[in-house]
Amino acid sequence: MKMSGVRMLASAPLLMFLLSLLVASFFDTTAGQIGVCYGEDGNNLPSNSEVVAMYKQYNIQRMRMYGPNPKALEALRGSNIEFILDVPNGDIEGIANSQMNANTWVRDNVQKYSDVRFKYISVGNEVKPEYPAGKGMVLIQAMQNIDRAVSEAGLSIKVSTTTYMGAFTETYPPSHGRFRDEYRNFLQPVIDFLVQKRSPLLVNIYTYFSYKDSNGDIPLQYALFTQTNGGVTDSPYYYQNLFDANLDSVYAALEKSGGQSLEIVVSETGWPTRGGLGANVENARTYVNNLIQHVKKGSPRTRGKAIETYIFAMFNEDKKGPQEYEKYWGLFFPDKKPQYDVNFN
Repeated sequence: MKMSGVRMLASAPLLMFLLSLLVASFFDTTAGQIGVCYGEDGNNLPSNSEVVAMYKQYNIQRMRMYGPNPKALEALRGSNIEFILDVPNGDIEGIANSQMNANTWVRDNVQKYSDVRFKYISVGNEVKPEYPAGKGMVLIQAMQNIDRAVSEAGLSIKVSTTTYMGAFTETYPPSHGRFRDEYRNFLQPVIDFLVQKRSPLLVNIYTYFSYKDSNGDIPLQYALFTQTNGGVTDSPYYYQNLFDANLDSVYAALEKSGGQSLEIVVSETGWPTRGGLGANVENARTYVNNLIQHVKKGSPRTRGKAIETYIFAMFNEDKKGPQEYEKYWGLFFPDKKPQYDVNFN
């Protein structure tokens, strides 16, 4: 009996250690799944160092930016914030045409900042078929050149691109989802590349636009995660919110394109506080707080696997347009005051 008691006492520290690992893992897959997009298309925004301090203050562990800003990258040094950096659409063609250009871009904007936690490099944001980057093999060539530059620099950073729901069609029911032909033409080699590299596809998903443009066919509650009955059955899955339906329609499209092994990162989502139908503070608060809790659980197709998700955006940006609602997606005003309460934990 004494020996048994000794074993129990000796194992107590081990049990505490294992429990601490379990708790750490829990928080990593919950609060750690949420990031916030940091755009700078506004007047009177806080300095980059102030913004990084806000991310720390509010326990926002991930950030996405839409192009390299040396002051922001300097501010991120040592912050431990995981970071998505975009190659702007206007730079893609030059990088596709020259490995030297890709090497220079990675050297100046990534390699130089060795103490910044780069998670992904997104080559382009919502590239469309009519863009120079949407012609022929331009996008995939740019991605390959950036990936080669990253590898030659001795870095382990996933390279991807960001698309959006406009690239898909027949998304209702979700299992019917597929790429529009004009998008698949230039995204198919991208999908093949991502599968080979085991990199995720980044997708911007906005239930707000679907709700706003539905002429009343989509209930507000279905877009805000507040619907309690009357969802969509798509056997064997059942959908009680539009976010899951949109996300799983993209998974269905990937399956039809040889990308069934890919993970999707929701690289933008949010709700505006003014300027359009249903755009108000209460709906934005409801959407964002419900989203933060919901993505911990996964979608019907990915049940139990948290969804890495980035809220758009950190601030209202008054230079955006032409639609008025484009200015009002911020969690915060430019003076750093919150627009509404958000629990990032």
